[in-house]
Amino acid sequence: MKKTFAMQHSQLPTFGLALTLAATMFVTSCKNDDDQLENGNLQEIAIKDYSVNPSLVKTLTGFDGVKITTLISSDDRLEGSPEFVYGAQPDGAGLMKDPNSDGFLMITNHEILQAVSRVYLDKNLKPKKGEYIVNGAGGMWRLCSATLATPQEHGFGPVFLTAGESGVESMIHAIDPLGSIGDRSRNDRTLPALGKCSAENAVPLPKNAYPGKTVIFVGEDESNPANSMGQVNLYLGQTPGDLNNGELYMLRRSDLNVTETDMEVGKSYDIEFVKYKDVKSSTGSQLVAQTIEQKAIQFARVEDLDYGKGSAANNRNLYFTSTGVSPDKTNPAPGLTMWGRVYKLEMDASNPLKGKITALIDGNENPGNSIVNPDNICVTENYVYIQEDGDSFYNANNHDGRIWQYDLRTKALKPMLEMNHRREDATFNAKYNTANSNKLSSWEYGAMVDISDLTGKPGTFIVNIHPHTWQDNKFLNADGSGLSSNKEGGQTVILTNVPR
Repeated sequence: MKKTFAMQHSQLPTFGLALTLAATMFVTSCKNDDDQLENGNLQEIAIKDYSVNPSLVKTLTGFDGVKITTLISSDDRLEGSPEFVYGAQPDGAGLMKDPNSDGFLMITNHEILQAVSRVYLDKNLKPKKGEYIVNGAGGMWRLCSATLATPQEHGFGPVFLTAGESGVESMIHAIDPLGSIGDRSRNDRTLPALGKCSAENAVPLPKNAYPGKTVIFVGEDESNPANSMGQVNLYLGQTPGDLNNGELYMLRRSDLNVTETDMEVGKSYDIEFVKYKDVKSSTGSQLVAQTIEQKAIQFARVEDLDYGKGSAANNRNLYFTSTGVSPDKTNPAPGLTMWGRVYKLEMDASNPLKGKITALIDGNENPGNSIVNPDNICVTENYVYIQEDGDSFYNANNHDGRIWQYDLRTKALKPMLEMNHRREDATFNAKYNTANSNKLSSWEYGAMVDISDLTGKPGTFIVNIHPHTWQDNKFLNADGSGLSSNKEGGQTVILTNVPR
């Protein structure tokens, strides 16, 4: 874990409707918000390969209609910023219309760099210029998943909620996606009301889920009893966009059973959210102690969360991953999922603090062949797309990193995408496997983002990739802060014709 830096908390503004940019449309997380198209007249865009690097993923049987094109990789030099390097480990991301052109802005976390990049794309998604709006000094912690909150979808913003994940004292940042690069080292943009934990993502529900309120779910990526266990937290503000004055709650079963694996796959259990005390003045360790006292469910790494699309009722369904742990890479830890699970939270229509939890999938049902360490998650109206982070390197794993499609209607689970290591290609490996690793799942996925409605092309997504074994000294210090010795490359691809 990276060393954290001293920081100050400034009083952050309420991100309310007054910040709406009328001419700007946004996409965040895996949304497919039809109001993006209400003004019509979106031009058909011509998507093609834009990177000098080949795609590092491939489609699997049954998904031959899904097309992969390259958007940007670390070798690319953009005409508007020839010194810009698209840095290592692109993870959480959002896409929005550029208010100053007919193109787009892509906002991306670079996890290991503790940084956030902003890439300017033209109307056909071709990258033209790049810069960092958060660097390692401003990020302070590893920045994993993120959500671009927008007035159109969430009733407040625009604000990029990016989660620090370097231990229990980490915090969540509120970053202006249109902000000055002169602010990139600022470390006073955190949100004390959302607490301290090793957070993977902070996901606000759409404005129609609970009108007039701000509901944000936070997933904690921990699984160490000596430090903290994975939690699902909920921040509830009583007005849209209030990120400072709400209350923070933790998820627990109504019967107070804290053990994850006591929940059977396919069976539902009553849950409630119970309030944390003194959130702003408490340390992360003190908040951890409260989860034990209040008997919160103890998960094995809550890595990512997303909500259902298509209606207010679907918006009140939250899906999240529990990545799983194994002390010896062969056996589970007592009470925790090993191979990983995907859960569904169905929240009460009138009260976000009540509902039911159901485990939809557990990789233990077909160990090594089903899901392995699910990390990021992307939900559409009819499907859940599950991105693996299999670099725990379990001994019985039988495949490279995959993206799985789970059909919410039929419950069918199918592998759609897989990392394309091309291990028999010596030239390819000389470049993309400089670490000389022969392990399965040595690469992992970052965010998968539905950009269909923003681009006017149904079934269009971007996917971020961490090819950890692709290393080159020219990728060092991509964010300019001088705080990271990482020299990995990264890549973002575009998928088209993906079922939604």
